[in-house]
Amino acid sequence: MTTPRKVAVIIGSLRKGSLSRKLAHAVIAMAPASLKCEIVEIAQLPLFNQDYEADPPATVRDFKARVESMSSVLFVTPEYNRSVPGVLKNALDIGSRPYGKSSWNGKPTAIISVSPGAIGAFGANHHLRQSLVFLDMPTMGQPEAYIGNAAGLFDDKGLLINDTTRGFLQKFVDAFALWTERNAAR
Repeated sequence: MTTPRKVAVIIGSLRKGSLSRKLAHAVIAMAPASLKCEIVEIAQLPLFNQDYEADPPATVRDFKARVESMSSVLFVTPEYNRSVPGVLKNALDIGSRPYGKSSWNGKPTAIISVSPGAIGAFGANHHLRQSLVFLDMPTMGQPEAYIGNAAGLFDDKGLLINDTTRGFLQKFVDAFALWTERNAAR
């Protein structure tokens, strides 16, 4: 059996009971054996400051090393004001610096955006895609994942209860496994 590819799952919300976190856990549970998904937390990261690039805090060094150890990245994010949450943008900036030493470079990625509203955080999904192009992260184009009306998809324990959404997410994660295999550095 082939060793599974390690996937960094980055959640764009810090709230423990967030829809994004619930969805991330559901997707992790659906991942095929070819992927080993691990949530990489971003709450502990300081605000990006170029002044500490020469001697970054341990939290930054640890975050960058963890991302570098992964084969690919799955972002699960809400939308704040038609864009990504500031904490997610901060994590992207920290991982990309110092110039020429980006931890993101070449990592295949996919995005799931999540919203209690009908349009499934479309704005956040596409703003994130813009940053990922610059960061040289090949981003899976299809299937796209905009999960709207997400508040009604989970039971009181945070488990996904909608079979249609479960079926869609299974196709998504299976496609991401293929995307990772085709694009991960060997």
